[in-house]
Amino acid sequence: MMRIKTFLAAFVLTALPGFAYAECSWGRAHEVTMSCADGTTWDAASQSCVTTATS
Repeated sequence: MMRIKTFLAAFVLTALPGFAYAECSWGRAHEVTMSCADGTTWDAASQSCVTTATS
């Protein structure tokens, strides 16, 4: 009986990090942070940095 408990405890401790990682990445779009160079801003429509219009 003690061997079964030891095996189950070892299995849970080994598998737990994998389940925690999977829970964090399910159902969520990955967000990426990006910086544009000075004088440019992020344009969501073109998905790129574009020159900032100045007046």
